[in-house]
Amino acid sequence: MNAQVLNLVIILFVVQVARKLDLENPENIIYVRSGYIGVQTLILSICYYLATIIKKKNDTTALEYVEPAKRLTDEPSKHVETTNRDYDLGKLQELLKQTVIGIGFMMVLHLWFEFTQPLFIQSLLPLKITYENPLVQIHLLGKPAEGDLKRPFKTAGLFGNLVDSQQPQTDKTSIKKAKKASNSGQRD
Repeated sequence: MNAQVLNLVIILFVVQVARKLDLENPENIIYVRSGYIGVQTLILSICYYLATIIKKKNDTTALEYVEPAKRLTDEPSKHVETTNRDYDLGKLQELLKQTVIGIGFMMVLHLWFEFTQPLFIQSLLPLKITYENPLVQIHLLGKPAEGDLKRPFKTAGLFGNLVDSQQPQTDKTSIKKAKKASNSGQRD
């Protein structure tokens, strides 16, 4: 089953469970808040632990790819030369940023607008998303960096499809073309 479809099924299930709970009861709100804070603390702890593992491994294997042009911008695709360590730390920083933005958004929804149901949903869904993260799969679960876990990681589109034009390119011709474009200052 597609990951996005599974996320949707989980959200719909959790929404149905949340409807059965009395989220107006102050005692239940305390439990929901505690669960949310616990999950977010766990995810931030996983990020910190991943950072220590990645730095300890210090995988300096060269990684070269072409980062695709960002959608709706005039930026060209760019050539990137890095190491597995630096790439993983960059992806970890993205995960951390995503988590912190999510926490801020939920604080506004819950504290300002007094919505409790999204807080309940976000107490469960981020655990699944973190579990599926390639860094967790490689560094915590010990899976080999092959297939979907091969660096640079492929990213799913809005509806779960992998659009090749928006994926990092690792073939020699794309890399050579991007190097040539960046050296001459041209756009492709």
